[in-house]
Amino acid sequence: MNYTVKEVFYTLQGEGAQAGRAAVFCRFSGCNLWSGREADRDRAICRFCDTDFVGTGPDGGKFADAGALAAHIRAGWRGQGGTPYVVFTGGEPLLQLDAALITALHRLGFEIGVETNGTLPAPDGIDWLCVSPKAGTDWVQRRGDEIKLVYPQPALLPDTVATDGFTHAWLQPMDGPARTEHTRAAIAACLTDPRWRLSVQTHKITGIR
Repeated sequence: MNYTVKEVFYTLQGEGAQAGRAAVFCRFSGCNLWSGREADRDRAICRFCDTDFVGTGPDGGKFADAGALAAHIRAGWRGQGGTPYVVFTGGEPLLQLDAALITALHRLGFEIGVETNGTLPAPDGIDWLCVSPKAGTDWVQRRGDEIKLVYPQPALLPDTVATDGFTHAWLQPMDGPARTEHTRAAIAACLTDPRWRLSVQTHKITGIR
């Protein structure tokens, strides 16, 4: 399989239960909920994405097979100890992540994390799965390590979402001009329904990539 990657970079995970952990992020190009072009945002299923996942960047590219991409990810790991960790994100990573790439990275000693919108079933072998469902989609991946609900989504409210299939449940304030208002609302929702915990995007607070 060929893989198209927007960017690969070494940083700290900024969200959820793995926040603060060193990781290589591999951002795949493409998504099944939005083209990534601003001209199409108003017609997209997911309209609040704040990520550029279109095309390839200088630290991404096109990779002919799993071995080539795994080697590129391995070259991006700069940790001196511990278990190497890679986070696949997008766009929607499950459009491209497959068994061959999972196997290649496990052979290199990596733990594999994935951040998905939940519209596609996750392949076997993922070590940490974060599902972030979006209103108006066919949400099929109902189990994982954590569920991250961007808040507010009027058609997908916390009290309507089953969290039984997940170890951790997070409410993450929607970014944008109303972020302060959304943060206050998310705090209130967590206080009302303690199944949920507040997720803060620490990478934006600290100014890291």
